[in-house]
Amino acid sequence: MPGEPQADCLFCKIVEGQIPATIVRESDTTVAFRDINPQAPTHVLVIPKVHYENAAALAAAEPTIAADVLREAQTVADEEKLESYRIVFNTGAGAGQTVWHAHAHVLGGRGLEWPPG
Repeated sequence: MPGEPQADCLFCKIVEGQIPATIVRESDTTVAFRDINPQAPTHVLVIPKVHYENAAALAAAEPTIAADVLREAQTVADEEKLESYRIVFNTGAGAGQTVWHAHAHVLGGRGLEWPPG
C-alpha cells in the first residue's frame, strides 16, 4: 500500500534501522544519508520516511512531505557548505532509478556541467 513501509525496499529498511547508512540528517519525515556510490565529492540522498515509488507519486499523495524532502536537501547543501549543487530525482529505469522509493540526490563539490554525462 502506498505510503507504508515495503518489506523488500532498501530505503524503507534504512528508515527502519535494519540496514546501516551514514546518516547526515534526520527529521520527522525524512532521512538524509551518504550515497554508497558517490557521483560527486558530496552525494547525499534525501528520502521521505513514507514509501512512494517516485517523486511524482510522493508529490501527488503527500505534497507537504515532498516539500520536506526539498527543504532538507537545501539544509544538507548548507551544512555541506556547497555554494553550487544539483538536486536530482530520477524517475523510471530509463532515467537511472534503481531503488523504487522516492529520493533526491544532492550533488556538489565539483563542476556539474549540463547536460550531465
